[in-house]
Amino acid sequence: MAQCTAPRNGHRTASGAENCPACSSRYGRGYSSNSYSNYSSPYSSSSNSYGSSGGSSGKSRTKARWSSVGSSVLYTTEEIRTLTPVRENVEKRSDKPDLRDVFLCHAWDDRKESAKELHDILESKGVSVWFSEKDVLLGSSLLREIDKGLVKSRVGIVLVTPLFLKRIKGEGIADKELSALLARDLLIPIVHNTTYDELREVSPLLGSRSGLSTIEDSMEEIASKLAELVAPETILN
Repeated sequence: MAQCTAPRNGHRTASGAENCPACSSRYGRGYSSNSYSNYSSPYSSSSNSYGSSGGSSGKSRTKARWSSVGSSVLYTTEEIRTLTPVRENVEKRSDKPDLRDVFLCHAWDDRKESAKELHDILESKGVSVWFSEKDVLLGSSLLREIDKGLVKSRVGIVLVTPLFLKRIKGEGIADKELSALLARDLLIPIVHNTTYDELREVSPLLGSRSGLSTIEDSMEEIASKLAELVAPETILN
């Protein structure tokens, strides 16, 4: 069977169609360049299917509206959508100077490892942290302390690790109480060494809230995003 030469030579002219062994008898003199618009070439560009970042994940990254002029911190579209309501609440609470910048909730067993790592990086970036290792009495209710800590802080972050999942699974979570915390748009989950799927299996309410993950960014990069999120010098008047 004769092969159409359109993918190679095109059919934009009458001569091009007449010289094609498959199409010459079909088009003849009545062929016009408009006929080409109905032809779907198998060699068409597929560049639009990739993200503008050019990375393997295909996720484009950009600055947030609260980024400072010289900032090099970049966010995915999903991160900006997640963090924007939090930032808006930070701006509303900017007239309360006595608040800590961040309340860090974590599993007790993480206090000397990943939680302390995040705490130390945040403080090195000038962020004041309400940290349970310093501010919460042993044996206190996790949710009660989250509630109190959020009142005293601009932003609440929950470091979700395998140990954290084990703890909340054992103690249980009061859906009504957690729902009230999430409704404030002040709580950001940070998933570390686990996944959001595993979090949703233990706490659907907390897992329904998007946040940040060390699968996407390093702890240093996450701390930079949090520091920029609560930075008072970028709050718009």
